[in-house]
Amino acid sequence: MKIGYARVSTDEQSDSSQLDALLEAGCERVYQEIGSGKSRLRPELERMIDSLRAGDVVVVQRLDRLGRSLKDLIELLDGFKKQDVQFISLNENIDTTTAVGELAFHMIGSIAQFERRLISERTKAGLAAARARGRKGGRKAKLNVTDIRKAQAMLLAPDVTKTEVAEHFGVSRPTLNKALNKIVV
Repeated sequence: MKIGYARVSTDEQSDSSQLDALLEAGCERVYQEIGSGKSRLRPELERMIDSLRAGDVVVVQRLDRLGRSLKDLIELLDGFKKQDVQFISLNENIDTTTAVGELAFHMIGSIAQFERRLISERTKAGLAAARARGRKGGRKAKLNVTDIRKAQAMLLAPDVTKTEVAEHFGVSRPTLNKALNKIVV
C-alpha cells in the first residue's frame, strides 16, 4: 500500500499541492500534519509509522516534509528499511523500490556520516590547537582565587561549615571542595 505523508508548518500554509502530488502518485492513505519539522514528536507521523506493514511504501512530496535534519531523515528511513517499508520522495526522485533509489539513499547516509566525522575531526583539531596555545576549554570557574582564599579563611573558624561557606558563595559543596583542592595554602 502506498501511504502519503504531508506536513505544513503553520495553519496559514496550505498542503493542497502536497495532497495533489501524493494522490497523483497513487497514495491510498495520506497522513496530514501541521507542525514544525524540527520536532520528531509529531502525532500523525507517529500514527503513520505505527500503521506501516512490510511491503508498504511511504511517499512524500519533498524530503523536508518528513524531517528537517539529515540525521532524523536517516533514522526514519533506517526504521522504514527495518520494517521492510520502501520510501519515495517525489521532488528529489528518491525511490528505494529501485536499485538506483536505494543507492541514492545509501549515498545520502554515507555523506551524512562523513559530515559528522569531519565535524568531529575539526573540533578535536581546534581543541588541540587551542591547548597548544595555552588555552583551556571548559566552563569558567565559579570561584576565583580571591573567593577561594576567603573560603579557606572562613573555614578556619570552628563553628563555620562547608555547607554554609558554599551557600555564602552561591555554589554547591562539591564545587567548593573542588576549588579548595586546586589551591593549597
